[in-house]
Amino acid sequence: MNSHYTIVIQWSNEDNCYVVSFPEWGEFCHTHGDTYSEALKNAQEVLEMLIETSIEIGEPLPEPKTLEQSFQVQVA
Repeated sequence: MNSHYTIVIQWSNEDNCYVVSFPEWGEFCHTHGDTYSEALKNAQEVLEMLIETSIEIGEPLPEPKTLEQSFQVQVA
């Protein structure tokens, strides 16, 4: 599935794994992986499920953030 949503992958010393967040989907939407590749694979699967579930239940999809929007938030 080709989507334009943000996936943030960061190492967590506390969890001893890579933690993935999806900013457009809310602060409690996460997955993880022991390796960066595993975290990315899990992120892609979770993102597909989020999109499919939203469509199935008739919820509007969040607006994807662009690089320009992210940069404006950081600078402001």
